[in-house]
Amino acid sequence: MNRQLRSEPIPFIDLGAQRRRLGSAVDEAVGRVLNHGLFINGPEVIELEQKLAAFTGAKHVVSCASGTDALIMVLMAKGIGPGDAILCPSFTFCATGESVALTGASPVFVDVDPITFNMDTASLKRGLVTARNAGLKPKGIIVVDLFGQAADHDAVAAVAEAEGLFVLDDAAQSFGATYKGRRLGGIGNIMTTSFFPAKPLGCYGDGGAIFTDDAALADILRSIRVHGQGSDKYDNVRLGLTARLDTIQAAVLLQKLTIFEDEIVARNEVAERYAHGLGNVVTVPRVVDGNTSVWAQYTIRLPRGDRDGFAAALKARGIPTMVYYPKAMHQQTAYRHYPVVDGGLPVSEALSKDVISLPMHPYLDEANQARVIAAVQEAVSA
Repeated sequence: MNRQLRSEPIPFIDLGAQRRRLGSAVDEAVGRVLNHGLFINGPEVIELEQKLAAFTGAKHVVSCASGTDALIMVLMAKGIGPGDAILCPSFTFCATGESVALTGASPVFVDVDPITFNMDTASLKRGLVTARNAGLKPKGIIVVDLFGQAADHDAVAAVAEAEGLFVLDDAAQSFGATYKGRRLGGIGNIMTTSFFPAKPLGCYGDGGAIFTDDAALADILRSIRVHGQGSDKYDNVRLGLTARLDTIQAAVLLQKLTIFEDEIVARNEVAERYAHGLGNVVTVPRVVDGNTSVWAQYTIRLPRGDRDGFAAALKARGIPTMVYYPKAMHQQTAYRHYPVVDGGLPVSEALSKDVISLPMHPYLDEANQARVIAAVQEAVSA
């Protein structure tokens, strides 16, 4: 019996445990939406935007249908199009560069720091030269807070200010994290996030939001969110999207937001246990002093090459793993023709070969985490 219990699979994320903690609250919240029938732009959407603004310190929050739509909406509001260049890291989820390409502009891929996995500012500066040499006009930077930790926003902002560029913070994986004591979304730039179910704050479908202190930009974003609508419903004043957040998803997020800060604390406790148990075995992630992470993923680097064998060994013990990301963006078929910073992307390419992510969620108890740690130790030493 004990042997069978020890071999039970450990969830990579555990939305079921979260659901049990919330009890009937989500059902009741969804039921209220079903009863009032305002499925689009219902009162829960307005309430959620207000509470997200209070949580982050942003003056304006515009909810939307996904994290990808959030990125696209900002780029549309900024008038980005053909001939423009947006600098972004290659080691990230494809939505970062995809949103740029969909506007007709060109992503220019730059490298990341080998410790934080976030944008390397020296590579960013070289990327501006690469963009101009390719005949493109640099307009902005999309900086990604990968795996839950904030990028070096002050350093990126300094480059942007010197070059006259806007900065868009892709915080799809890092909502709730802090940078030098302030919540992301409240540090003065434009930030987007995703509420995909697997994210630290996730709904039960797709969802996203944009955070800004710029009232004029927020007004444009609200117009883009509804087909470019103006003051007259049938006089669309700009091109737009159908990108509204459903009221039911807002209702779900309102309930999850009530326990979110507790979950962040729990995620950090899990990360600390991993660091203690694995720090001498693999390369564990490190949070920059003065920042906090929400640990969307717990991503390690293996000391040698057989990642598939490592994953298979853990799977045999009921422990799932994931690889984020087996190919950097510039290596993917749809993006190979876009410019890459002069000197290449050696860190991004190295990370794509040796990173692997372990189970990470607020409900990973010490006993199950001990199983993960023991399995990693055994697989690495084999």
